[in-house]
Formats: sequence, structure tokens, C-alpha cells
Amino acid sequence: MTMVTIQPIVALIAGILILLVPRMLNYVVAVYLIIVGILGLIQ
Repeated sequence: MTMVTIQPIVALIAGILILLVPRMLNYVVAVYLIIVGILGLIQ
């Protein structure tokens, strides 16, 4: 899987989590940024 296919999947999961549990917004955004950053460094 490439970054082009992983990033939208991660964003979709993050959006669903934010809708279900709005109090998790900070954590979801932080995890999303960490995942995107790590994937960016790997490629």
C-alpha cells in the first residue's frame, strides 16, 4: 500500500471516531498526524 491509499483510509477512520466520540478529537488528530508523519518518513 502506498501513502496515496493509506492516507484517505486513516482520514476516514479518524473522521468516524470524531463523529462517534467528539471528546476524542485531540487524540484522534494527534494519532493521525503521527501516522502521516511516520509514513512520510518511511517513503
